[in-house]
Amino acid sequence: MTDPITIAVLQNRLNAIAEEMGEAMLRTAYSQILNSSRDFSIALVDAQCRLVAQADHIPVHVGAMAWAVKALAARFPDPRPGDVYLLNDPYRGGSHLPDLTVFVPVFADGALMFWSVVRAHHSDIGGATHGAYNPAATEIWHEGLRLPPVRLTENGVLREDLLEMLALNVRHPRDFRGDLAAQIGSARLGEVRLSSVIAEFGAATLSASIEAMLDATERYSRDIVAGWADGVYYGEAVLDDDGFDRKDIVIRARVTKAGSDVTVDLTESDPQVTGFINSSHANTQSAVAIAFAFLLDPDITKNEGAFRPLTVKLKEGTIVWAREGAPVTMCTSHCSNEVIEAIIVALSQACPERAMGGWGRRLRIALNGTDPRTGRRFIWHMFQARPGGGGSVAGDGYSTIGEWHSAGGIKFGSIEVAETRFPLVFETHEYRRGSAGDGQFRGGYGGDMRLRIEAAGTTMANTAGEGVVHGARGMCGGCDGTPHDYTLLAPNAEPRKLKSKEVNVPVPTGSVIHVLSGGGGGWGDPASRDDAARAADAKAGLA
Repeated sequence: MTDPITIAVLQNRLNAIAEEMGEAMLRTAYSQILNSSRDFSIALVDAQCRLVAQADHIPVHVGAMAWAVKALAARFPDPRPGDVYLLNDPYRGGSHLPDLTVFVPVFADGALMFWSVVRAHHSDIGGATHGAYNPAATEIWHEGLRLPPVRLTENGVLREDLLEMLALNVRHPRDFRGDLAAQIGSARLGEVRLSSVIAEFGAATLSASIEAMLDATERYSRDIVAGWADGVYYGEAVLDDDGFDRKDIVIRARVTKAGSDVTVDLTESDPQVTGFINSSHANTQSAVAIAFAFLLDPDITKNEGAFRPLTVKLKEGTIVWAREGAPVTMCTSHCSNEVIEAIIVALSQACPERAMGGWGRRLRIALNGTDPRTGRRFIWHMFQARPGGGGSVAGDGYSTIGEWHSAGGIKFGSIEVAETRFPLVFETHEYRRGSAGDGQFRGGYGGDMRLRIEAAGTTMANTAGEGVVHGARGMCGGCDGTPHDYTLLAPNAEPRKLKSKEVNVPVPTGSVIHVLSGGGGGWGDPASRDDAARAADAKAGLA
C-alpha cells in the first residue's frame, strides 16, 4: 500500500508539472490572446481518460479535456512514443473551433500511462469572419477549420505538409504556427517531466498513488455534499438572444441532491437555436462540472474524483447539446455562463452559504485592420474592461475579474503592451460606477473604457457575446448587476449602440469605442449591507 507522504509528494509533483507546462506555453506563444491574455489550459489525463491534474487556467477548457481524450482514444487506440495529436471539433470532445487541443502520449514500460494535454484559443481559425467568432453563422462550417482527431507526426516527426495545410486556412499563419509550436513544446515538456516521475517512483507506485488521490478527493467531495439539504431544486438563466429570431432563451436546471449525490438535469432547456450560442456536449459537461466545483471547498483538488458525486442529464437537440452541424463558437462563454448560473441558482437553496452572485457576461470585440506603422494586417481581441464577479458570504465580488466560465483565469494584459503592439489608444480604463448588483455583499464593478482606434483606413469590428439585456444574477436576495452598454463614437457621426452579435461593423480611424461592462450580482439582502461598506463605495466614487 502506498504511504500518505508519497501520495502527497506525487500529487504536488503532478500539479507542478501542469504549472510548468503553463509557464512554458505563456513564454513561447506568439499571439497576444495567449502570451498576454492567457487563454489556454493544461491537463494531465491518465490512460483511463480521467483528469488527474491541472493548473489554474480556464475551467471551461479543463472540464472538457477528458471528453477530448475519449474521442482521441476511440480514433487512435494504439498511440506510439513520439506521437503528437490534434483536434478542435466540438462534436468530438472539443469545446469550440478556436480552441485547438494538442495531445502527447506518455508511456511506462511500453504501456500508455498518461496524456499530456494543452488546449489553447487561437486568434483565428479561418471561416467566414476574422477572429473565429461569427455571429452570422448558421452552421459550423461558417465558423472555421474543423479538425477531428488527427496525428501530426509520422515516425515521431511533425508532418510539414499537414502543418502547411492548416496554416493556409487561417488568416495569420505565422501566429498560428508559433502558437501551435508552443502547444506542442508545452505538451512535450509534460511528457519529459512525467517520464522523470515514472523513472523515479516506478509505474506501480505512481498508479497506486493516483488511485488513492482520486479516491481521497471523492471522499472529500462527498463529505461536502452530504452537508447540503436534500431536495429537488430548480434554477433558470436567460440569454438575451441568438442574433437571429430567438430572444430570452432559457436554460433550465432541475437539480436533485440526495445524500452525497447530485444529479443535474438540463433536459428541459430550450431547443437549440440558429445562432452560435448553442453548446457542444463536452462543453456543457464542463460547465456543469464548473458549477459543482464552485460550490466545493476552494482547496479541494480538481481531479476526476471531485466530480464522482455528479451525474449529468442532457437532451440532444437542446441549446445545451446541439445536434452535429450547429454553430457553437460562442458556447465556451455562452451558454456556459448561463448553465453555471442556472445550477447555482438551484443549489443556492440547498447550500446558500456556498452560492455566489452571478458573474458578468462576456461581450467581446474583435478588430481586423491595418497597422499604419508597419503596413501589416492585425486581428485584436478585446480582453479589457471585463465584467465584475459576484458577491458571496465571503465578501464583495471582485471587480473586472471576468466571467464565470473563466473564473479570473483570462487576463486583460498590459494596456501599454497592447498600445505598443496595435494601433490603439486607451483613453480611459477604470471601474464603472453603479454597475455592481446590490446586496449584503455587492457584486464587483464592471469596467468603463474608451478605446481609440488609430488604424489605417477603416477597421472592421465583430461583436460576440451576451449581457446587454440580462445582467449577472443576484443570489440569495441580492440584486442583479447592470447589463453591458457598448457605443461606437465615430468621427462626424451619431453615436451608435453596438449589439452583442454583429458582423463587419465599420470603424473609421479616430473612432472611439466606449465600453461599459456589466457588474457582478449581489449576494444577500441589501438591507443587511454594512453602512461602512456603503460609505467606502461612495467615498471611492463607485456607488
